[in-house]
Amino acid sequence: MVAMVKWAKLGVWALAISAALVGARAAWAHHAFAGTYALDKTVTIEGKVVEFLFRNPHSAILVETTGEKGKPIIWTAEWGGGAELSRRGIEKDTLQTGDHVIVSGNPSRNPADRRLHLVEITRPSDGWKWKSGSD
Repeated sequence: MVAMVKWAKLGVWALAISAALVGARAAWAHHAFAGTYALDKTVTIEGKVVEFLFRNPHSAILVETTGEKGKPIIWTAEWGGGAELSRRGIEKDTLQTGDHVIVSGNPSRNPADRRLHLVEITRPSDGWKWKSGSD
């Protein structure tokens, strides 16, 4: 009976260590923006907000721009999580559908994705602005 208890405790420890290692790897992989975005490049787009997804782990802004021959193009600008943005004064109603915005960010390594890792956003109508690293 004592041997079974020791093996059970060992199993619990092994499970806990495995879970910690898997969780640590997932957290590291999740935040490796350099694998998805060209952090040494910046692209600026201008258009109207189609949707603001205020959520965790990352929020996103869908922005409609005008491409060649007037054809609409939708970009996705990935932003911080809802909890992080709230601490910095951004709320789910900060951006509204139809808001005219100028967004700068690091482009996706695959240009066809039309995705940015958001670095700066401005709403010219009222001068509201947010920049990574500032409060």
